Amino acid sequence: MAWSATQYLKFEDERSRPARDLINALPDIPPGPIIDLGCGPGNSTELLKARFPEAPISGVDLDTDMLEKARTRLPDIPFEQADLAAWQAPGEPALLFSNATFQWVPDHLGQLAKLLGGLPSGGVLAVQMPDNFKEPSHVAMEDTAHLADFAPFFSGKSPARAPLPAAETYYDRLHPKSSRLDIFRTTYHHPLADADAIVEWVKSTGLRPYLDCLPDDRQEDFIAAYRKRIATDYPAMGDGRVLLRFPRLFIVATAA
Repeated sequence: MAWSATQYLKFEDERSRPARDLINALPDIPPGPIIDLGCGPGNSTELLKARFPEAPISGVDLDTDMLEKARTRLPDIPFEQADLAAWQAPGEPALLFSNATFQWVPDHLGQLAKLLGGLPSGGVLAVQMPDNFKEPSHVAMEDTAHLADFAPFFSGKSPARAPLPAAETYYDRLHPKSSRLDIFRTTYHHPLADADAIVEWVKSTGLRPYLDCLPDDRQEDFIAAYRKRIATDYPAMGDGRVLLRFPRLFIVATAA
């Protein structure tokens, strides 16, 4: 699945807000390296650098386009290409930080437990993940895939991202490795210009796996059908804009 940093950054301020909130929720961290996992085009890495100007900071991402934009944006910061499903932290980092990435990682709960268990005492694992699987924006993707015009392309498979486990599941798995564990959920309500803006938002994230299942000459048809559904699910408010509801799950764990 290819990502587009340019498409992703169309909503940089809204996408960076959870990273800011995650940084604000951090406890005191010990001196040491900070690694931005799933750094994308470097917007979250830039926020970390501003918050911890003296710390050695690096970023990790799998996508070539995202890494290219991150390296251009922050030429003094090292960025590594790696798959987080099997990645291991080098040395003893003070902070492993991840904004909106681990929801894409298979068995991410197991990998988070491994990463937390590998931190030195007092090191921090801080993760934010979209928890919007049941929101109209994502329900409409699956419903569009089942329309007669598109169903043959999705026969026997669904590109839908798996829903996140319950908060209790994260707690039970991570608490034994933690001296402090904070799990909370925030729902953002982003005012966007119109239904087309919601489509543009998800084209770089949740909609991407669906488009990848389609031949090139059918992708615009799928987007048009999806856009029609979104226009119904997100009616205009008094000022003409639409409100995108976006729940996110936050986990901040200090290693025991």
